[in-house]
Amino acid sequence: MKRDYAWGVAAILFSAVVWGTTGTAATFAPDVSAAAIGAAAMGVGGIAQALAALRGITRSRAELRARWRLLVTGALAVAIYPLAFYGSMRLAGVTIGTVITIGSAPLLSALIEYALDRSRLTFRWSLGALVGLIGMGLICVAENASHGEIQSGASVPLGVLLGLIGGLTYALYSWTARRMMLRGIPSSAAMGATFGLGGLLLLPVLIVTGGPFLASWSNAAVGIYMAAVPMFLGYLCFGYGLARVQASMATTITLLEPVVAAVLAVIIVGERLPVPGWIGVALVVGCLAIITTPFSLILRPSRAKDLSPVPCACQSKAASVTTWVQAPSGALVMTGSEPAESSVSTVRW
Repeated sequence: MKRDYAWGVAAILFSAVVWGTTGTAATFAPDVSAAAIGAAAMGVGGIAQALAALRGITRSRAELRARWRLLVTGALAVAIYPLAFYGSMRLAGVTIGTVITIGSAPLLSALIEYALDRSRLTFRWSLGALVGLIGMGLICVAENASHGEIQSGASVPLGVLLGLIGGLTYALYSWTARRMMLRGIPSSAAMGATFGLGGLLLLPVLIVTGGPFLASWSNAAVGIYMAAVPMFLGYLCFGYGLARVQASMATTITLLEPVVAAVLAVIIVGERLPVPGWIGVALVVGCLAIITTPFSLILRPSRAKDLSPVPCACQSKAASVTTWVQAPSGALVMTGSEPAESSVSTVRW
C-alpha cells in the first residue's frame, strides 16, 4: 500500500507540473481566446482520454450505467471547469484567477468529503493546506507587484466568483471519479468516461471559438500540446494517482501547479518574481512535504504499537468488527462497516 501511495503521489505531482506549463504555452498563441484554449484542452483531451480507455469503458458499461448520476455530475463539472477557470483569469487577471481556482480546490474538496463521505478533517491536512494557501497568496501579491497589474471594477468580484466555481468543479469531478473507483470501476474507465462525456459537452464551445487555431501553425501546435500533454497525459496520471490518494489530498498536492507556472514565467517568458514570491514557492513546497510525508516516518515506535485492531461495539451488515488503520494522508481511519467506501480500499487500474 505504501508503494502504491508513493506512486500515486508521484503521478499527481507530474500532473501538477505539466498543468503548470499551460500558461506559458498559451503565450505562444496570443490570438487564441482563453475560452478556446480551455475548450480545446479539456474537450479534445477528454475525448482522447475516452478513446484510450474505450475497452475499459466498454467492459465497465454496466457499472457506469449503475453509477450514472456520478458520471453525469462529473462530466458537467469537467465541462464547466475550463470555462470558469479561463473566464476567471480573463476578468480578474491570470494570477488571481489561478490562485483562487487552484487554491480553493483542496478546501472545497475536503468539505465535499466531509459532507458526503463523513471524512474527518485532520489537523495535519489543515496545517498543510493553510501553509500552501499562504504561499499561493504571497505568489499572487508578488506577481501583481512585479507587473504593476491592478484590477478594478465589477470584473474582479465576478472573476473571483468564477474562480471559486472553477475550484468547486475541479474538486467535484475529482470526488465523483474517485467515488466510482471505490465502487469497483477501474480508474481508467472512470476518468475516461467522465472526461469523454465532458469533452463532448465542450465541443460546441470549441466550434464557436476555435477558429484562430487554424490561423497559423504555432496556434495549432499550442492547441495540440494543450490537448495531448497537460490534459490527456496529465489527467491520465491524475486518474492513476486518484485511485491511490484521497481526493482532498490530490487537490492539495496540485497546489504545486502555480509554483511551476511562476518559475516558467521567470525562465521562459522573462517575468521577474520578487522575494515574497519565492518565499511563497518555498511555503508551497513545505505544504507538499507536510501532507505527503508518510505518517510512519513521523510516528514514534511506541505510538505505532497503539495502532492494533480495536473491537467496536457497533455492528453492521458489512462487518462484525471495526479496526483503526493508518490512511495515506496520515489520519487514523475507522474501517470495516463499509469496506467499499473506505479511503484505503483497493482500486482497480
